Amino acid sequence: MKLVSIVTPCYNEEANVEELYLRVREVMRGLPRYHYEHIFIDNASSDRTVEIVKRLAAADANVRLIVNARNFGHIRSPIHALFQARGDAVIGIVADLQDPPEMIPLLIQGWEEGNSMVLMIKRTSEENGLMFWVRKRYYRLVSWFSAIETFENFSGYGLFERRVVDLVKDLKDPYPYFRGMIAEIGLPHKKIYYDQPARKRGLTKNNFYTLYDMGILGIIGHSKVPLRIIVFSGFAGAILSFLLAIAYSIYKLLFWKSFSVGVAPLVIGNFFIFSVELLFLGIIGEYVGAIHTQVQKRPLVVERERVNFERAQIDPAELPPERAEYLPHEAEPSEPPVPRPSLRSALLAPDIVPALPLRQGNGHTTLPSDAPHR
Repeated sequence: MKLVSIVTPCYNEEANVEELYLRVREVMRGLPRYHYEHIFIDNASSDRTVEIVKRLAAADANVRLIVNARNFGHIRSPIHALFQARGDAVIGIVADLQDPPEMIPLLIQGWEEGNSMVLMIKRTSEENGLMFWVRKRYYRLVSWFSAIETFENFSGYGLFERRVVDLVKDLKDPYPYFRGMIAEIGLPHKKIYYDQPARKRGLTKNNFYTLYDMGILGIIGHSKVPLRIIVFSGFAGAILSFLLAIAYSIYKLLFWKSFSVGVAPLVIGNFFIFSVELLFLGIIGEYVGAIHTQVQKRPLVVERERVNFERAQIDPAELPPERAEYLPHEAEPSEPPVPRPSLRSALLAPDIVPALPLRQGNGHTTLPSDAPHR
């Protein structure tokens, strides 16, 4: 019987985690051909999220919890939970209930059809109309910059078979842009379109910085086009400046007494050049910062606590051999090591004669110079 892992990142979601758990449990009860585990990873919430999930885990061995030592951000924490999943397939679903758990059977069906990835694509969204429009424009921009196929309006909700998870893990990226990485892998996939509901309870944890962070990561992580734009802009600016200098010289020669440019164009031009330089330096800085993050090779998260990972309702005999190794098991007792006598005790023992290497020289046999003498 196959195992399906469902991964849910949480941060101050006390109003939603229990309803999400109940809805996921109800859906999985309708899929008796599959075992499942529901992994919650808490990113150092300050509310009762951890308390609620611990209570659920105490009553249900399928619920597992990882508590981070601190808030490791919206990118590193979810991917760490993904790597801890044991399932033959892994489903990522957020805690704000904007990813309907009732779509899970369609995800599993798409997987059983032979697709390595089944992606939920937002057709419409009940979120702020302006924000949804901005997101769509951003996905178009990333698609234009990237040399590979990207998934527009895909927020991470989907199913990924074990092979995909292992390939992403082998990349060893300390700050991974998961949506771009699965596009880079390029395995067969299926798209399912759905209408995203609005958040019912709680506040979104995204702000301008987190959205910018994920947006710029999606561009610089999978495209060198911005760097090429800087190079081409430099060439274009140099040519334009040369042509303007020639035109200025000719005009000045023709209208020597009446032509006067004034200070204002010079000041405006300087400010324009400085702003363009700062923009280009910022783009280069983003790439340098990404290299700096890669070189540091810090862990994705540091865990403070794990709950229920030692419990398993799954019979190892029902799992394929490559999956059974992930189940907890007791270590086999080993015999205590037999103490070996030291060289000094062996030499001093009356009934033991140690075998020492002999050295041949000058027609007779001698002990090595560093051997002890009695």
